[in-house]
Amino acid sequence: MDIFSLLLIVLGLCLFETISSIDNAIINAEVLSRMGQKARQWFLWWGLLVAVFLVRGLLPWTIVWATVPSLGPIGALTATFSNDPSIHEAIEKAAPILLVGGGVFLIFLFCNWLFLEKKHYGLVGERFFHRQGVWFFAVVSIVLAVIVWLALKVHPMMAFGAVLGSTAFFITHGFSENAEKQEKELLKPDSQLSDTSKIFFLMIIDATFSLDGVLGAFAFTLSVPLILLGNGLGAFVVRQLTVSNIERIKKYIYLKNGAMYSIFLLGVIMVLESFGFAIPNWLSPITTVGVVLYFFFKSKRAIT
Repeated sequence: MDIFSLLLIVLGLCLFETISSIDNAIINAEVLSRMGQKARQWFLWWGLLVAVFLVRGLLPWTIVWATVPSLGPIGALTATFSNDPSIHEAIEKAAPILLVGGGVFLIFLFCNWLFLEKKHYGLVGERFFHRQGVWFFAVVSIVLAVIVWLALKVHPMMAFGAVLGSTAFFITHGFSENAEKQEKELLKPDSQLSDTSKIFFLMIIDATFSLDGVLGAFAFTLSVPLILLGNGLGAFVVRQLTVSNIERIKKYIYLKNGAMYSIFLLGVIMVLESFGFAIPNWLSPITTVGVVLYFFFKSKRAIT
């Protein structure tokens, strides 16, 4: 992999992590505004270390290690940069399971947003799908059934990976629902929670909402160091937005749309790649940049 490809992957990861965390940054900013200066600084710096190394570093490393246990902990970290052909062979055999699971998770996440979540309608058809929210579970069930049926023809473990992806979605969706309730409690003017409790809840909420960024990262690369670097830079950018330009960011009303369409396209890329389609390394970052830029300028036109 040449230096240009590496830089493009890191840029794509950073942008994807940033744009998919905008909602979380807004919540963080609003909660932090009700906290003391010392607590704010603690969350912004020590919370960043936890967000980067424990969530966006440890989680992808654990996923790769669990998917290819034969690599061991060190091999899972250094696999992409190893010259050992047996390691590359092990990664190639296990990659479809990881990719199809992550792809299903992201596609379900997009469908949940499209059918059920309140939004600023950015494209033709979004209002229609939002009105058909009752069909969400039917649609994702059919999508899962089709993917599992096709995966069984390739390898039974791929079908199991797809089911795991859907399971991960519904588990994290439940946590997200609870996190949203906690957010409302944190934002109440008469909240009795201490600053320490608020920091604790913010870190849990951050971990809950970071899973889509972690799984989406595998559409860019299976290299844990690159994921850590790209997602870590994105997490740092989000922290900076939290303390500086959050009011301005709120005005860009279609950024969430850009994040969700990026998630959908990355999910499709992961599923296609799991079935053996040759996807070039540059497609995921270029797709992410293109989608985000489109909705960024769409938001900018809406402001003016």
